Amino acid sequence: MPFVDWDNIEPQPLSPGVRIRTPHGLHIMLSLVEIDAGGIVPTHAHPHEQAGMVLSGRMKFTIDGEARILEAGQSYIVPPNVPHAAEAVDGPVRVLDVFSPIREDYARRGNAFITPQTNP
Repeated sequence: MPFVDWDNIEPQPLSPGVRIRTPHGLHIMLSLVEIDAGGIVPTHAHPHEQAGMVLSGRMKFTIDGEARILEAGQSYIVPPNVPHAAEAVDGPVRVLDVFSPIREDYARRGNAFITPQTNP
């Protein structure tokens, strides 16, 4: 998939009010995250390194207990196995995440690290 047409990638639900679209290659994965107003990605951790940038809106992002409000153009890097969470602030937010290695669970259209018990 050398070119990505986001409109042709079916979104998959991540948690209530949160959807992702996750094209990937062999060693890297993109994830367009759409969080509705009031949507939350609960605290979780995974063995993948994750970096991201807010494309629009405002998001409260917490990494290992430290929370910041991020706006469009601001970025973050989450080391492997470090707890983190996200929450839309004052409306919807769009974020582009990058994972390495690829998240096999997302590639299978699943989620191995956010379980129904951890959803709000």
